[in-house]
Amino acid sequence: MINYDQDFYSWTQEQAALLKSGRLNELDIENLIEEVETMGRSEKRALESRLSVLLLHLLKWHYQPSRRGNSWHFTITEQRLKFQKVLAQNPGLKSEIQSILSDAYEYAALKATHETGLRPDTFPSECPWTLEQLSDKTYFPD
Repeated sequence: MINYDQDFYSWTQEQAALLKSGRLNELDIENLIEEVETMGRSEKRALESRLSVLLLHLLKWHYQPSRRGNSWHFTITEQRLKFQKVLAQNPGLKSEIQSILSDAYEYAALKATHETGLRPDTFPSECPWTLEQLSDKTYFPD
């Protein structure tokens, strides 16, 4: 049996081969469980990351209108598409979307304070946009 800690890639290939051949009693169950749980957390982090970048740029768009440009517009459009793709590929995350959105906004507001130089109390304490607005490709806050 290949050691999980010493050669992760080979371990994954061995585990896949054992699954395919039905040799379930030979599986490294403990590490398989850990990896499956990690994969789920990774998808959740990807969704939160996409939302954070989207929210950051929406905040900058709204609170610094004189600095709006094609770059911010593109980033907003790109992150919208990417967060929707992650959510479409992982519909189980929909039940956690409000919590994920809240965490993403907290980070986005903190980063917006840093990047804009505006006071922290400039930004609402909670996300001012609905999920529908965040998903709407035509929505840009004025």
